Amino acid sequence: MNAIRIPIEDAIDLHTFRPADIPDLIEDYIDECIRAGLTSVRIIHGKGMGLQKARVRELLRRHAQVLSFTDAPREAGGWGATIVALKKGLASSGRIR
Repeated sequence: MNAIRIPIEDAIDLHTFRPADIPDLIEDYIDECIRAGLTSVRIIHGKGMGLQKARVRELLRRHAQVLSFTDAPREAGGWGATIVALKKGLASSGRIR
């Protein structure tokens, strides 16, 4: 399967991706954001039952390049999105353990 190139912006909506692809997607997205010089991003995971949110946050918790994360403000998705503060530096050191 060929890789899909998506533009690196300060937000990504996970609704368009298969759940099985989310771990690799989050890891690659964070690495590319750091390479692009972004220090804050928004991950839109949806509200639902909270399973995707919990999964995303576990991935963020384990990523070495993530400083912190919190619910987005209401106007940016509220609890259906997570704001992530990223460390500055080399993305390759942030691989999820």
